[in-house]
Amino acid sequence: MATWPEFAVAEPQLAASIHALVHQYGPGLGYLATVRPDGGPRVHPVAPFITRDGLFCFVINSPKRSDLERDGRYALHSFPPETSDDEAYVAGLARLVSDAERVQRYAAEMRAEPRADWRLYEFTVDVAMIVRHTQTPGMTGHPGRPFRRIWRDPRLPEGCEVH
Repeated sequence: MATWPEFAVAEPQLAASIHALVHQYGPGLGYLATVRPDGGPRVHPVAPFITRDGLFCFVINSPKRSDLERDGRYALHSFPPETSDDEAYVAGLARLVSDAERVQRYAAEMRAEPRADWRLYEFTVDVAMIVRHTQTPGMTGHPGRPFRRIWRDPRLPEGCEVH
């Protein structure tokens, strides 16, 4: 499980592309998939944010937070751009941030409602992917087909399905 900073060092262009799609409207926007108690998927819109320290999300008291507390596996998909079908995807494990100073710093920066019952989670990166249907400098693929770049944490065990 790589932290966002570890991933960003390993794949700076991919990390920058994912950051750009997640934050394309300013605040982060995406869809968070979690694992329900019966093993099925649950998807909700969320406002993740990426800093130089990590990939984070404040999660209110909800079924998705219960999912993360019980089974930390997640997948995050960027909100679709208005002008293309470009997409970003990250999956890994969500970890509760218990450092009160760090929580308060991000709550102030992200203007998290102080009266809300939320908790801050940091998302590790097991796999990250970008798909570009538009031309992007430095990202070339086969003509007529989208550019796709996938990064898998090399520390994951062989045979581990990540996407």
